[in-house]
Amino acid sequence: VAARLRAALRPPGDFARVHALPGSSADVPDDRDAGLVVLDGSTPYRKEPGSPAETRAREILERRGSVPRLYRNALVFLAADATRLQDLQEAACADLAWESILAEAERETLNLDPHQKRQAETQAGAATDALEARLPETYQWVLVPTQDDPRAEVRWQAVRLSGQDPLAVRAGKKLRKDDALITTLAASSLRMELDRVPLWHGDHVGIGQVCDDFARYPYLPRLTGPEVLRGAVGEGVALLSWEQDGFGYAESYDEGARRYRGLRGGQAVTVTEADSALLVRAEVARRQMDAEVPPARPDGGVAEEAGGGTWPAVPAREEPDVPRPGTPTYRRFHGSVRLDALRVGRDAGRVAEEVIQLLNKHVGADVEVTLEIRANLADGAAENTRRAVNENCRTLRFASFGFEEE
Repeated sequence: VAARLRAALRPPGDFARVHALPGSSADVPDDRDAGLVVLDGSTPYRKEPGSPAETRAREILERRGSVPRLYRNALVFLAADATRLQDLQEAACADLAWESILAEAERETLNLDPHQKRQAETQAGAATDALEARLPETYQWVLVPTQDDPRAEVRWQAVRLSGQDPLAVRAGKKLRKDDALITTLAASSLRMELDRVPLWHGDHVGIGQVCDDFARYPYLPRLTGPEVLRGAVGEGVALLSWEQDGFGYAESYDEGARRYRGLRGGQAVTVTEADSALLVRAEVARRQMDAEVPPARPDGGVAEEAGGGTWPAVPAREEPDVPRPGTPTYRRFHGSVRLDALRVGRDAGRVAEEVIQLLNKHVGADVEVTLEIRANLADGAAENTRRAVNENCRTLRFASFGFEEE
C-alpha cells in the first residue's frame, strides 16, 4: 500500500513538497513552502471528536521531533477514511496473492497450463487496478488547520476530495478553490492583512519577517510559498493607488537620521528571494517623500528632481470657483507633462492632486484626461512582453495601442 500510495502522490500539484507516511514528526521538515503530509493507515479519519488522524496531525503540526514547529501555516494533512480502509486492505491482499501466484508460475512450482497462466495474469491485472482505484477512494480527507484570530484555538476543517486527478493535484485544486491554499495574493489583500492583525512593527516591517509570519500563523492566508508574497509586495509598491491599497518600499531605515533609505512608492521594484528591505506604511512613506521634494530655484522657475521629472516650484493656490466680473473668460485648458517612467504612480498622483483636482472643483467643469505612452525599445520587444502588454491594454480598455515594426 505504501509503495502504491507514493506513486499515486506524483506529481505534487500546488505543493512544494509531499511527505508520504512519515514515521515521526521529525521526518517532516520545518519549511516555509506549503507541504502535504500523508498519514498512514494506522491513524484514519473518523467524523467524531478525537479522531486518530486529527490527533496525529496535531502532533506533527505542533512539534518537529522534540522542538516546537515554527511554520505551522505551511502544512495540511491527507488522511484515509476509516470506513474505506478495510476495502483498501482487502484489495492489497488480493494484489499480493495474484503477484505471488504469477511468481510461482514463473518458477514453475505451480503446474499451470498456458490457459491458466493467462487467467492468472488477467486476475493479477484486475487486482492491481482495483487497488489503485481504492487508494483515492480511501485517502479522501484533507485536514486543514485553521484559526479565526491570534487568540483563538486551532481547529481542524475536514475537506472531502473528489475527481480524477492524482491525489496531491486533487488536494491542491480543492484547497485553492476553497481559498485554503493561495497561489496568487493581491496587493490589496496583503495590505488588509498588514493592517488587520496588525503585522506592522511600528511604521514598517521587514519583507522577510512578513514571509515568516504568513508561514507561521494559521489565522493568515496559507500561501504556496514566499514567492507568492514577494509578488504581492512588488504589485503593491507599483500600484497607482499605492497610498490607498499598497505600501511603500525602502532599502533600509536610518535610525540616526530617522528616515528611510531608497524609499519608493508608485513605481516598480524588484523583490528578490534574499530581500532584506522594508515595507513602509503608505502614509509614512508619503510624508517623507513630500518632505524631501526639492526646493524651488531662486529665480522662481522649476525645481528638477534626481529622477529627471520637473514640477512647479510654487504650490498651486486656491482659485475662486466663479471668474471675477470684467476679466477675460478662459473656457479651455490644455497641458502635457513628462512623467518619470520609474515613478509614474507618484508623479501621476501629484498631477491629479495639484492640477486635475483644481479643475474639477470648478462649477460645470468637464475634464478629460488621456495618458499617452511612447516607448522606443532598441533591441525590439520580446514576444512574451508584446503578449503581456497587449493583453493588459485590452483589459484596461485602451482606446488604441500596438507595437510597430521597423
